[in-house]
Amino acid sequence: MSGCSGFSWVTILRLGLVQTALGAIVVLITSTLNRVMVVELALPAALPGGLVALHYAVQALRPRWGYGSDLGRRRTPWIVGGMALLALGGVGAALGTGLVAVQPEAGFALLVASFLAVGIGVGAAGTSLLVLLSTGVAPHRRGAAATIVWIMMIAGFVVTAPAAGHLLDPFSSSRLVAVSGGVSLIAFLVAVIALRGVEPARSAAPVGPGPAQPFARVLAEVWAEPEARRFTVFVFLAMLAYSAQELILEPFAGLVFAMSPGATTKLSGLQNGGVLTGMVLVALVTANGRGPLAALRLWTVTGCLGSAAALAGIAACGFAGPAAPLRACVAGLGFFNGIFAVAAIGQMMALAGTGGAPDGESRHGTRMGVWGAAQGLAFGLGGFLGAAGVDLARLAFGTVVPAYAAVFVTEALVFLAAAGLACRIGGHGAGARPLGPLSVQHAI
Repeated sequence: MSGCSGFSWVTILRLGLVQTALGAIVVLITSTLNRVMVVELALPAALPGGLVALHYAVQALRPRWGYGSDLGRRRTPWIVGGMALLALGGVGAALGTGLVAVQPEAGFALLVASFLAVGIGVGAAGTSLLVLLSTGVAPHRRGAAATIVWIMMIAGFVVTAPAAGHLLDPFSSSRLVAVSGGVSLIAFLVAVIALRGVEPARSAAPVGPGPAQPFARVLAEVWAEPEARRFTVFVFLAMLAYSAQELILEPFAGLVFAMSPGATTKLSGLQNGGVLTGMVLVALVTANGRGPLAALRLWTVTGCLGSAAALAGIAACGFAGPAAPLRACVAGLGFFNGIFAVAAIGQMMALAGTGGAPDGESRHGTRMGVWGAAQGLAFGLGGFLGAAGVDLARLAFGTVVPAYAAVFVTEALVFLAAAGLACRIGGHGAGARPLGPLSVQHAI
C-alpha cells in the first residue's frame, strides 16, 4: 500500500506487534539462554558469545532476502516465513542448550543450526517488515512509525524476559524447552494475525518487461547508486559507534566509580530511559511533517553530534573523579542515541524507494537489505571492538581511566564521521529535506 494517506495508525500498531513478537523470541535466545549456558550449565562464556556473533554474521545475507521479496512484490510471505524460521530456531536453541550438557557434539551442532535459523529468520522478517513500512507509511509519519515499531520491539524484550524468568523457576531442561516453545508459538501466531490483510494480494509477475535481473547484477546496481552507498557507510559507522559502548559502560562505572552491580544496572536503565525519550521526541516533532524541525536528516545529524558530545563527556568524567556528572552524561548518551536511531530508521524508509531501476523492477528490498546487513555486521563487530579496545588500551596506558577514555573518545570521533556523512544524505524527498544554507549536500 502506497497511497497518499498511507497506513493508518492502527495498521502501524499492528506491524509494531510483529516487532514485539520478533523481540520476544530474540531476547529469550540472546539473554535467557546465554545466562542458562553460563550459570546453570557452567559452560564457557565464549560459547553463547560465539553463537550470538554467528546470528549477527548471517545478517550479511539480508540483501539476498530483500531481493527475493522484490521479485514477488509482496513482503508478507517473507515476514511470515522469517518468523516461522525464527520460532523454530528458538525452540531448537532451547533443545540444544539442554542437549549440550549431556551430548556435547549433538547439542553444539543443534545450537549452531538453531542460531543460523534465528539469524536468517530475523534478517528475512525484519528486512521485509521495514520495506512494508517504507512503502505503506506516509512520508510525514515515518519518524513516528519508526518510534512506535521500535518501542513495541523493546516492549517484547521487557515483557518476555521477566515472564520467562518466572516460568523457568525451578530450572530444568524440559521446562526451558516448554517455555521457549510456548513463547515462540505465541509470538508466531501474534505476528501472523497482526499481518492479516495489511498487504493486498498482488501478481507475482515482475514489474518490468523481460526476465528478472539476477541478484548479483541488482546488488551491483544498488551499490553503484551514490546515495545508497553513502547511506550504507553511514549506517555502518553510526551503528559501530552506537554498539561499541554496550559492553564497556557498566565495567567502566564499576572500576572507575566503584559502583555496585545494582548501581551499574540502574545506570543502564537510565541510559535506556534516555533512548526512549529521544525516540518519542522525534516522533512528536516530525509526526505532522511540517516545519523545519520535521526533517529527519536534521535529527539524524543532531543525534550523532549529541552522542559524540556525551561520549566525550563520559570520558572526561573518568578524570574528574566521584563528583563528575556521570549519570547526566549517560542519560544524555541514551537520549541522543534514541534520536539518532529512530531518525536514521525513518530516513532508511524514505531512501529505500529512491534511485531508479533501469528495468522497472523494485529495488526497495535490496536496498533495505544492504543497509540491514551493514547494521547487523556493525552491531556485532562494535561490541567486540569496544571490549577489545579497552584491553589493548589498558596494556598501552597501564591504567584504567585513560584506557576507557581512549575508547570512548574513539567512538565519539566515529559518530562525528557519521554525522558528516549524514549531512550529505537525503537531499531530496519527504522527510529528508535540506538542513538549510549551511548544508553541505551540494558538495557531493
